Amino acid sequence: MKKAVITTGGKQYLVQEGDKLNVELLHSDKKTAEFEPLMVIDGESVTVGTPTVAKAKVTADITEADVQTDKVTSIRYKAKKRVRTVRGHRQRQTVLTIRSIN
Repeated sequence: MKKAVITTGGKQYLVQEGDKLNVELLHSDKKTAEFEPLMVIDGESVTVGTPTVAKAKVTADITEADVQTDKVTSIRYKAKKRVRTVRGHRQRQTVLTIRSIN
């Protein structure tokens, strides 16, 4: 089974066909996304790119375009000073399904 290392959103992911993964939000109106792999593993042979593997592509279907993750809360508190601040943040992500590694 083929595996590949792709990069998106400043992070690297090891993927294979059929995988579902959550990545940083992709601003695209298309239903598919293409990535150039950094490394391709095909059985016993390993191809490492410089920096990407030439003539190789990873194709993914965009399953869900804009999904929010769980809320992360940060709290600032100082004892005896009446200083209390609560901030929340929900990161936006895209859900991908890997279709093929060529």
